[in-house]
Amino acid sequence: MDPKTIPDVDAYIAQYPPDIQARLRAMRQTIKANAPEAAEKISWGMATYVQQGNLVHFAAQKHHIGFYPGASGVEAFAGKFAGFKTTKGGIQLPNSQPLPLNLVAEVVRWRVEENTRLAAEKAQAKREKAARARAEARGGVHKK
Repeated sequence: MDPKTIPDVDAYIAQYPPDIQARLRAMRQTIKANAPEAAEKISWGMATYVQQGNLVHFAAQKHHIGFYPGASGVEAFAGKFAGFKTTKGGIQLPNSQPLPLNLVAEVVRWRVEENTRLAAEKAQAKREKAARARAEARGGVHKK
């Protein structure tokens, strides 16, 4: 199936053999259980979860499931993923090994917390910028 025409995660999972479907369903269930407010979509041809920005992605490859929590997620859990091949933003979970679902759950919860914190920081910076602009418009100087 052309990655550009996959309508949703159900269709994404359905295109793979049954053994891989089971692994993908386990990843999906783990992510949804640990990020229940995250929206699910297909992005970049992968199952993608979004909550205040991209949260995590997963994708089936020939010999592994790619789990993509972003560079910060890989870095934060580098010691726990020591037995797996990693890239800057992803972890390869070999099809020949059981999925480390407890670790995936931990990473997803951490990413939810990270995205929530970053969104709050961004909102605070926006409020401070608006307060400075109002103060300048009144001819005063706003102090932090």
